[in-house]
Amino acid sequence: MQPKKNPKVDLEKKRGLFMQIGLILSLLIILGVFEFRTYEKVVASLGELVLDAEFEEEIENTFREEKPPPPPPPPPDEIVIVEDDEEIEEVEIEDTESDEDLEVIEEEEETTDEIFMVVEDMPRFEGCTDENCTQTKIMQFIARKTKYPPIAKENNITGRVFVSFVVDKTGIVTNVKILRGVDKYLDAEALRVVSSLPRFTPGKQRGKSVKVQYNVPISFKLN
Repeated sequence: MQPKKNPKVDLEKKRGLFMQIGLILSLLIILGVFEFRTYEKVVASLGELVLDAEFEEEIENTFREEKPPPPPPPPPDEIVIVEDDEEIEEVEIEDTESDEDLEVIEEEEETTDEIFMVVEDMPRFEGCTDENCTQTKIMQFIARKTKYPPIAKENNITGRVFVSFVVDKTGIVTNVKILRGVDKYLDAEALRVVSSLPRFTPGKQRGKSVKVQYNVPISFKLN
């Protein structure tokens, strides 16, 4: 017959085991609490990243509001002279002055009657102070005064007439002639208009008044 075991004695023997199990459970709970707090910190740091994203968006909006530079101003319009059916071209002046011409002036400046194409002080149209103004005024005068001959219109005659004239020592327009003509009616009209040019301030070379020649092409065109 086996002797019976006392239950109280068995519980006493297992008390140490129960204590160890309790400690292990307590440690697991404490670790769980620490892990939960760490997760909350991560969430807070994500909130800071959201603030950075908003800052980047503000920078992007500022860049879009930048205004482009204003466009450059348009170039100035060219002066075009048109009168009825004719078109007047710019005055062309040929530079044929040479060293020999200057030597002749020095030797015979009192008696020379030479005609120059270019001099130190070119003739001046009434009211002008420089050569550009003079050439513009000549073109405007010719454009305003020229009339297309009716006979030339009826026969559809067009072309460019080259006229030369000389501004003498007193500023009067002389020696008007056709260098290259097109038709007798157009040539006659070109001669008439150029001959009616007003008096110029005479051109000067080395302080002396001299004769200066101009060549003017006048274009007659029908629309």
